[in-house]
Amino acid sequence: MQNKTKQIGVLATGALWVAGAWAADDAAPIAERSESAAIPAVTVTATRRSASLQSVPVAVSVIDGEQLAQANRNSIDTIVQEVPSTTFRQQGGNKDSTIFVRGIGTISTSPGVEPTVSTVVDGVVYARPGQATLDLLDIDRIEILRGPQGTLFGKNASSGVLNVIGRKPGELPGGYVDTSWYQGNEKRVRAGVSGALVPGVVRAALTALYADYDGNVDNRHAGGGKLNGYERKGARARVDISPHQDVDIVLIADYLRSNASPSLTAYKSTSAAFSAAIAPVVAGPENREVVTDIPSDIGDTNRGVSAQVDWRLGGHTLTAITAVRDWDNTQYTSTSAIGNAADAARITSAYPATRDIGTVDFRQVSQEVRLASPRDGVVDYVVGAYYLHGRDRETYQRLVTSTASAGGSAANVFNTGRADYGVTNDSYALFGESTIHLGAGWRAILGARATRDELSYDHVRTSTSASAFPGVQPGVQNSGATSDDGHSGRLGLQYDVTPGVSSYATYSRGYKGPAYNVFFNMLARDTLALKPETSDAFELGLKASAFERRLTANLAVFHTRYDNYQANFYDTVGGTVITRLINAGKVSTRGAELDVTARPTRAFTLSGALAYTDARIDSFNCPPAAAASCNLDGQPLPFSPKWKAYTRANYALALRNGWIADFSADVSYQSSTQFDLFQSPDAIGAAYGIVNAGIALSSPVAGWRIALVGKNLANKSYATNLVTSTGYVNRAVPRDDRRYVGLTARKEF
Repeated sequence: MQNKTKQIGVLATGALWVAGAWAADDAAPIAERSESAAIPAVTVTATRRSASLQSVPVAVSVIDGEQLAQANRNSIDTIVQEVPSTTFRQQGGNKDSTIFVRGIGTISTSPGVEPTVSTVVDGVVYARPGQATLDLLDIDRIEILRGPQGTLFGKNASSGVLNVIGRKPGELPGGYVDTSWYQGNEKRVRAGVSGALVPGVVRAALTALYADYDGNVDNRHAGGGKLNGYERKGARARVDISPHQDVDIVLIADYLRSNASPSLTAYKSTSAAFSAAIAPVVAGPENREVVTDIPSDIGDTNRGVSAQVDWRLGGHTLTAITAVRDWDNTQYTSTSAIGNAADAARITSAYPATRDIGTVDFRQVSQEVRLASPRDGVVDYVVGAYYLHGRDRETYQRLVTSTASAGGSAANVFNTGRADYGVTNDSYALFGESTIHLGAGWRAILGARATRDELSYDHVRTSTSASAFPGVQPGVQNSGATSDDGHSGRLGLQYDVTPGVSSYATYSRGYKGPAYNVFFNMLARDTLALKPETSDAFELGLKASAFERRLTANLAVFHTRYDNYQANFYDTVGGTVITRLINAGKVSTRGAELDVTARPTRAFTLSGALAYTDARIDSFNCPPAAAASCNLDGQPLPFSPKWKAYTRANYALALRNGWIADFSADVSYQSSTQFDLFQSPDAIGAAYGIVNAGIALSSPVAGWRIALVGKNLANKSYATNLVTSTGYVNRAVPRDDRRYVGLTARKEF
């Protein structure tokens, strides 16, 4: 109660400070100094060329990069609160995390399966899901394209695309330093410089970042400290070169190193043995404690270089993007309540001590070439070719200490297993999409993509036991290869009802390539390739603006069916629960999305987004000889709440001394969510709402911005994932699981 009072007092003091400055300077609303309160136009690249958000026949959400930074949303997993159509699966490190759009995503750590939601950063596709959980280092905006985008963005975009656009360097020299501190000892420092090296010809920008956070989970083990935190450091350099009036060249290099200590906490226990194993921690819905001798430690290194050339030829634009990216991941984790054999007294036959050590070494090389036609012709088109080569090498070792009976008494037995495996994939594609202007406000959309996939793997596992022991199968060696040709595309009509109202109807065909379930406990039955996943999506959309663009509203209604849906199936082999990636059958998602922005005055902006999503299993294919239940027809897909909403309000006042006071608040809501494909009643997360607020004082002339930020002001504890096991349920604890406040400061020069 004392901490709560103190936090509210800090916020109240900040409010009085800003209000005092306003009163002292007899402030006037910004609207009185502006000729127009129109909502600024938003430009997107959802159709692979710049266009107004209100004009593109695609359901798109756009988030401003600076707004995210000011709200302490600095990684992909944190933006889902602002986009109701998206959710995020948090479990372990980056390798185990997944983005969902409209209730559809792929849960698998296998390097032989593609993500369902594609992440594209400055035109470069990130092939592995783990690469996508990046820090938002120097972002201009993020475009979330909802629904299958397999024509222009590729075969691994069967549910949607996160299109991340970095900030461009300016012509004038300048820079900034951005710092923040939040309760829990979370710190962030970002600094950048930019400007022309050769006026009119060469512009450059360099941004560097350091951030760390102790964590919000307490380790009750001796000397345990805090867990669930992170440390990140990185840099991004960009050089824009215009050697000729018709040629632009963009060179980008980035590096990000991250260390994290993700930690699941005991949410529920129905086992006396488990409760004893985690003592003195007590399982509970708001538990933020663990007891482990060796905490999880996840290390990631993301780095890459890319070159983009745009050459304008008689109204046409030829674009070529070449990129090389590396992702290294190291994991030290545990799959049980016991860290390792150092806690020998806590080990039981039901809960052995396990320790997992894994490494990932992934490299991708990609090349894309596009040709865009001149604008405003009878036919506007984009055609292109794409190639991606990916090579993945992984090792995974599991150390297990369990109990066994010997001479009438129990004794600890140590076993270990190790797997070395990898995947190589090559993907080739030809694509194109055209818009045909039919006249009288009518336009037809026609697009297609042809894809060739080649995928191979190898896998070797050794173990100290000829038979299965807890969490480890016997030694095995296998390899395989497959290839497939896929087709995707889009058909549609668009009609301008009035100059401010546009409507569209589209059909999209999505394609996601073949897959292999390559992982530590891979068995003989996993050696068969999975069939490609395909989708058929129907969407109706309406985009409108009114009152001299003081109000915009975008509505989308959708229905998508997926065949040969690739999903993880939990099975039991030799008394051990393992995952099996299978073609799970047919699933579908349907619903409606509404985005509204209102700006009655230049000073006041109100925006909101609402999504209703009904994502469910239509027909589940139970694998032969499966030990687990497969009666899942008609059940909801995991991580797909039926209702999600987000509302944000901002009021800005201009002070006579040149400063501006900003008052902002946002509320996000999510209905109850099933986190388990197999519909465990213990894996249903309760509905929750999160309230955030901020007060900022800025001076555009002096280049200062100082803000006080409050997160989760209602102090609502919630779960971003619930993981069920025999006798217990674990919870993923989000950063804003409890109320916290912070200060941010930015100086531009």
